[in-house]
Amino acid sequence: MQPDPIEDRIGDKPAPGRLKVVQAFLNSANPKEGREDLISPTYLRDWLAAFDLLPRTSRVSEDDLRQAISVRDALFRMLEKHDAGEQCREAAEVLNRSVRSAQMSVSFGPEGRAHIQSLAPSVDGALGQIIAIVIAAMTDRTWDHLKICRSDTCAWAFYDRSKNHSGTWCDSTSCGNVAKARAYRARHAHT
Repeated sequence: MQPDPIEDRIGDKPAPGRLKVVQAFLNSANPKEGREDLISPTYLRDWLAAFDLLPRTSRVSEDDLRQAISVRDALFRMLEKHDAGEQCREAAEVLNRSVRSAQMSVSFGPEGRAHIQSLAPSVDGALGQIIAIVIAAMTDRTWDHLKICRSDTCAWAFYDRSKNHSGTWCDSTSCGNVAKARAYRARHAHT
């Protein structure tokens, strides 16, 4: 049975609005656990359809699957580097290629607001929609609050709602306590 992409991959610190889609996308793998949810073209299609990014009847190929994983991993690296105040040129190149494949377009609505959308069909278009959510989040600064847990054994994307936006763990009682205990032992190892 396939995991529910929303309930199982958002966690207790959900991002607001459509940024939850990006959070779930990032959490569809965990490199520190060796977990990968996007295991087949069929699962990718079902995952994208669950978020209304792609019709369930769409054909999805192995190449589409590799591209989706590449985009997800690039977003993960970019978010990880952003939180550390670093740049990630390789991730930007992957995302720029995907933007071109998605045929991204900007249009203005009657309310006078710009909207970024993908004009490409199928998986290219779905990935473009995910990237459009990221661009909107960067614009409204909610992207700055989406973070990767810094625990040595976790790589969960979570939304930092702390007052000073300095959260570093997806869960302070598990990941945070482990990190604090490890730091305490390291400080007191030579005493």
